[in-house]
Amino acid sequence: MDLKLEVVVIPVSDVDRSKAFYEALDFRLDADFRSERGLRVVQATPPGSAASIIFGEKLTTAEPGSTQGLHLITTDIAAARAELIERGAEVSELWHDADGIFHWAGAENRVAGPHPATDSYGTYASFADPDGNGWVLQQIVTRAPGR
Repeated sequence: MDLKLEVVVIPVSDVDRSKAFYEALDFRLDADFRSERGLRVVQATPPGSAASIIFGEKLTTAEPGSTQGLHLITTDIAAARAELIERGAEVSELWHDADGIFHWAGAENRVAGPHPATDSYGTYASFADPDGNGWVLQQIVTRAPGR
């Protein structure tokens, strides 16, 4: 069986504000549809990604800003961070987890700076959209076998 992640629905409070935010970050706007009954679907895709995000009106009962831990992968986290900042995102400094494996929720267990022993899977930066939906940048230069 072949299954691919296509979209993730994120809850937002102001669709147009979110649309402008993600477009400013260079996410490709794939769709902005409205139905006669008030459904609105906006789909945006991060640069280079096969998966997209969807937000809008009447799409989810989740509270705006409640989605956390969305990961954007890059081979050059410093350059990606700089470009996101230039485009208006408030991105954290680079960090890594004290335990050296993935990372804890929130800011717990973070150590300032890139991972000292690896250029892949260990270095992160984070930011949030206007509602507080949380994104994590993760640097992966060399993928682990099978990924």
